[in-house]
Amino acid sequence: MGAPVPVGVVALDPVLEAGTRSSLLTCPGLAVCEPGDARVAVLTVDRLGPAELDIVRTTRAHPNRPAVVLVAGALASGDALHALAAGARGLLLRREADAARLAHAVLAAARDDCTLPPELLEQVLDRPGAARHTAGGWAGSALSERERSVLELVADGHETAEIAQRLAYSPRTVTTVVHDITQRFRLRNRAHAVAYALRAGLL
Repeated sequence: MGAPVPVGVVALDPVLEAGTRSSLLTCPGLAVCEPGDARVAVLTVDRLGPAELDIVRTTRAHPNRPAVVLVAGALASGDALHALAAGARGLLLRREADAARLAHAVLAAARDDCTLPPELLEQVLDRPGAARHTAGGWAGSALSERERSVLELVADGHETAEIAQRLAYSPRTVTTVVHDITQRFRLRNRAHAVAYALRAGLL
């Protein structure tokens, strides 16, 4: 096993911060540290508003550029899409964020993978016209067969190594394919790409 992943906790509420830290301390493979030293930052909030989205952006802008896993007590319609657009790498609802799921989301973020529970993915897909919000949009665009194959497996919840094994690609190739898609359509991450592709009928 490699070195533990350094993970920090960011919260506006000290009670939420203490509870999240307590959960993370029980997770093997993680080392709780100060947010400034973290590879992954867990932001735990009651609800998602402008202040919380600013914290996501500020955390991502830190010189270490930690991945952000957002744990929210509740998410209103459209919040998941806003969180992804702000740079969140993973989303969890607090009622589902037990130690095992939290650790899974943090470790996925550390590997540059993204986690998004099905109900939150549905929330993203339910946003009318979401696919038109990116510069240039998806209109008139198409995915190559390779890009579609990779995104379909991402949508099914597979991570980089699993996708590489299933498609007989190297993990680096899988990462490059996803990176190319997100750059071309100016998306934030894998979940964002899957949501937009599904919304536009490209998958």
